[in-house]
Amino acid sequence: MEKIKVGIIGCGVIARQNHAPRYKEISEKVEIVGACDIIREKLDTFCDEFNVPKRFDKICDMLADPEIQAVDVCLHNNMHAPVAIEAMRLGKDVYSEKPMAGSYIDALAMIEASKKFGKKLHVQLAQIYSASAFVAKRLIESGDLGRIYHMRSTGFRRRGRPYVDGYGEKEFVSSKVAGGGALLDMGVYHISQLLYLTGNKKPVRVTGNKYQEIDMDPKRKEMSGYDVEELITGMIDFGDNFTMDLIEAWAINLNDFEGSSIAGSKGGIRLSPFSYHYTKHDVLFNATFDEADLNFRSSTVHPHQMYLRSSQGHWIAALRGECELLPTAEIALNTQLIQDSLYLSHDLGRQVTTDEVIAASKTKFAEVEGLYK
Repeated sequence: MEKIKVGIIGCGVIARQNHAPRYKEISEKVEIVGACDIIREKLDTFCDEFNVPKRFDKICDMLADPEIQAVDVCLHNNMHAPVAIEAMRLGKDVYSEKPMAGSYIDALAMIEASKKFGKKLHVQLAQIYSASAFVAKRLIESGDLGRIYHMRSTGFRRRGRPYVDGYGEKEFVSSKVAGGGALLDMGVYHISQLLYLTGNKKPVRVTGNKYQEIDMDPKRKEMSGYDVEELITGMIDFGDNFTMDLIEAWAINLNDFEGSSIAGSKGGIRLSPFSYHYTKHDVLFNATFDEADLNFRSSTVHPHQMYLRSSQGHWIAALRGECELLPTAEIALNTQLIQDSLYLSHDLGRQVTTDEVIAASKTKFAEVEGLYK
């Protein structure tokens, strides 16, 4: 089978440090034939580093190229939906960075476009491919945890706010472009991982609070227009006495959080670092697994399992017909609903239902109009 011809839109940090290297690892199946960025220096540096032959400074020109079969959207959050939808309209399959979009209604529009135009839509939810998730999924599906009734989503940085803490671009802390802060940068990974493991149930009621309390460099704050959260907390109710609590920090005066976890009637799992807790013969057990052995046998005895160990690898395999595409778009949509609900709950100062969040959702297309064409 011929290689899948991919174009990357946005040549910033995530494209350079993650997406392109992952494609290079599976170069027998995929080729980056084009890249696009409005900043010429970034574009040239990226194309030179990864030997990309076609260079575009306008997205519309890349999408018009018939050689490019699929695009990988590595733009800021609010720009994902308009670019992805246009790409699918023009016949390209789409891989989108997380979070899915700038709002629930925009994320839903992406899924509807995928169905309307018959194109595959994949969202980068990297933690569902971790070794911990791989093992946890099998324990859950076998019934070893019993009835799952509570989850905890956690993410920790003591000082990790983009730009103001010394790394990344100022657009990461601008709500106009990024849409949010710690929740959309990090929380999406942990929430989506838990949803993937437990059947992607739709939330019903949400309570959230967000914070920006820790001192930061005043010059960088002014230059960036920093207006997003550094910490967010919440409680998510899925109905049927099934809940999730959440804390996600870019900056906090603590030394660490415990990793995300899942509690069931027969067993429980902590995902990072992985541990499995259960009772047998009235004895409490705590177990881990041999990750090196899992990785070795997954790549030799059970090579099909590797389709579930890499986001880019999984997507390319699905485009080549080697496996069925995981429902990452649907998982990302529910993750988006939780995110939007946490923000609206904070703004209103009360618990919200997800039905009212959906009804209140507004497109963010206009906020980036003219930036992506």
